[in-house]
Amino acid sequence: MSPGIKKSSSDGSIEKSVVAEEQQAKINEVRKLIGPLSEKLAIFCSDAQVTRYLRARNWHVKKATKMLKDTLKWRATYKPEEIRWEEVAHEAETGKIYSTDYVDKQGRTVLVMRPSRQVLSKLFLLASTRVTSLTLNFFTVCQLKPIGKLNNSKSIKGQIRYLVYCMENAIMNLPAEQEQMVWLIDFGGFSLSNISVKVTQETAHVLQDHYPERLGLAILYNPPKFFEPFWTMVKPFLEQKTRNKVTFVYEDNQNSKKLMEEVFNMNDLESAFGGNNPSGFEISKYAERMKEDDKKRTNTSSEAAQHPEPLTSTSLDGINLEDSDSDAIENEKVDEIPSDGAEEEKVDEITSEGADTEKNDDCPSNEIDSELGRGPDVEILPENTKSVAGETH
Repeated sequence: MSPGIKKSSSDGSIEKSVVAEEQQAKINEVRKLIGPLSEKLAIFCSDAQVTRYLRARNWHVKKATKMLKDTLKWRATYKPEEIRWEEVAHEAETGKIYSTDYVDKQGRTVLVMRPSRQVLSKLFLLASTRVTSLTLNFFTVCQLKPIGKLNNSKSIKGQIRYLVYCMENAIMNLPAEQEQMVWLIDFGGFSLSNISVKVTQETAHVLQDHYPERLGLAILYNPPKFFEPFWTMVKPFLEQKTRNKVTFVYEDNQNSKKLMEEVFNMNDLESAFGGNNPSGFEISKYAERMKEDDKKRTNTSSEAAQHPEPLTSTSLDGINLEDSDSDAIENEKVDEIPSDGAEEEKVDEITSEGADTEKNDDCPSNEIDSELGRGPDVEILPENTKSVAGETH
């Protein structure tokens, strides 16, 4: 155990100072291993950014460096910051994913996801009244009016690109003091036809590998009974800490209602989730908001473009972790460094092999350049969020 990090201390201020120093030392070490970068990529190596990757790898310097390097390669080729509304608008028409115009009580941006909307490329019907089976045919013929097809891509590539756009937008709109967001996953109308293991795998890969520590809470709202076996099948793609932050919420459960009241201002929360806000998703209003956000992003990019990017003597492919000075640190047992503002009082001890939830990721230097983001699962959620509200039924 490192002498500077202890589970208890008679002087909390001194311990906090030592922890901060070791934390900063590891941040600096990752940045040193990454090497010089262009100005465009360097903004993704700020202290806050590097800290998220270190937390995702339990403060293992080499593993965090490999993970960050893979993300930098991905960003250099995928260019997520250049995605604009016009490119993904057709994916948004059904409201399957959208960023709300309100935040939770902690100031976290909120992404609403409705898996059932992915297959709604059929005729949409104007129907606001529930009908019985005896009158269904009558209403179908006389009352319900088709309003046409909505362009909803079945392309996995298109779906993931829209997800990345939504993530970039949600991050851009986070307040300065907040790093994480909330997902509200609405299972209304969900059926077996909406289940796609492939999309789930691709989603988990992008979010865990390239957006670590960005998700603060995932609320699964009214999941149906048949979702349980699918959840069992999906869980292996996620780490234990991630699974612990997934919360099942049911509208008829008092504990669930209490949790929603603790997380959200009920006057802001949409009525579809038990709130008092009657407004819902409207593509025209949402499109205007996204276009305005695109302008902000474009202005930021233009300002950065005014400054020439420095020439780099080290490419991402040239990073070699084998001779790192971090070996001495990683070969001894140390306590996990808690993130700033974390609520946990107990600091779990980790070893040079990493946390128990990690899967064989020893990061040999001869494998780093051949792997482009298909590494092991990476924990993306913090440890200070409630796990379950209400019982699955």
